[in-house]
Amino acid sequence: MVRFMQAVVADRYGPPEIHVVAEAPVPEPGPGQVQVRIAAVSINPADVRLVSGDFRDAVDLPFPHIPGNDFAGTVSAVGDGVTRYEAGEEIFGFATPRALRHMGSSSLGTGALAEYAVFEAETPFLARRPDGLDVEQAAALPTVGLTARALMATAGVEPGARVLVVGATGGVGTTVLPLLARAGARVVATARGADADLVRSLGAAEAVGYDDYPGGFDLALNLVLPGDRLEPLVAAVRPGGRLLSITFPPPAPHDEVDVRLVLDMEARHGGMAEVAADAVAGRLRARIDERYEFADAVRALADFATRHKTGKLVVRVRSRT
Repeated sequence: MVRFMQAVVADRYGPPEIHVVAEAPVPEPGPGQVQVRIAAVSINPADVRLVSGDFRDAVDLPFPHIPGNDFAGTVSAVGDGVTRYEAGEEIFGFATPRALRHMGSSSLGTGALAEYAVFEAETPFLARRPDGLDVEQAAALPTVGLTARALMATAGVEPGARVLVVGATGGVGTTVLPLLARAGARVVATARGADADLVRSLGAAEAVGYDDYPGGFDLALNLVLPGDRLEPLVAAVRPGGRLLSITFPPPAPHDEVDVRLVLDMEARHGGMAEVAADAVAGRLRARIDERYEFADAVRALADFATRHKTGKLVVRVRSRT
């Protein structure tokens, strides 16, 4: 007998507003998979950009499509061969849509903006949620926590280094600023005037406007600009310095500046267990800008695409059973 659940569903390409909250079949776990009753989800760029058609030439997105990569919830069933988790355990993590399996991720899912979702069990991008990590933080942390850890491991920031952060008020930016400050960097962060106090409170020594970069930085982090539009950032980095970007397309190499795309799809710099440990120890925290109930999940997607944010948007999911 097929069971049904409430899910956020898109039936075609278009803006976030084409999503609806509707009934969909509950996905059942196959061999090596876990079914999770979702408690909370945070919104990421892929959740709106895939359905927008931005990557249509590279990804043939099957419809109906349920978005949602970052989640926290309770294991509700396990498939054959799963020994890592048991029903009733609290877990959290990150999973890409199955349509993106060609990218090589070990973590695939059916879409977390739903009452239930299915994920691959044997991946470093899922972990048990420790008691010291609340559900909303657990849902907000996966992508930004993994990215912030990878950026810091790649950057190798030394005390006194001058660091420029572009996109400092977003989910990754508000997570990585305290890490840079703790490492002893002197951070200059881009921010609107109204957000200057926020970035300073998170560890920036100075706030500057967008496209108003001083020069001579040892390191620049690009968290928002398209990867093929980084010339002003390259110019702001001293010869021999580094520019790390997390956006596509991959940035072009440069003769005088070490320019790299930071995308850790193999958890070389740690997976969700390491994110959980850092969070419980107080070393890692996501800033949650706004919380939405599940009935307002479509508005959360639209707000993510159109509204200025200072941190993560989290959707609380309430299962009926």
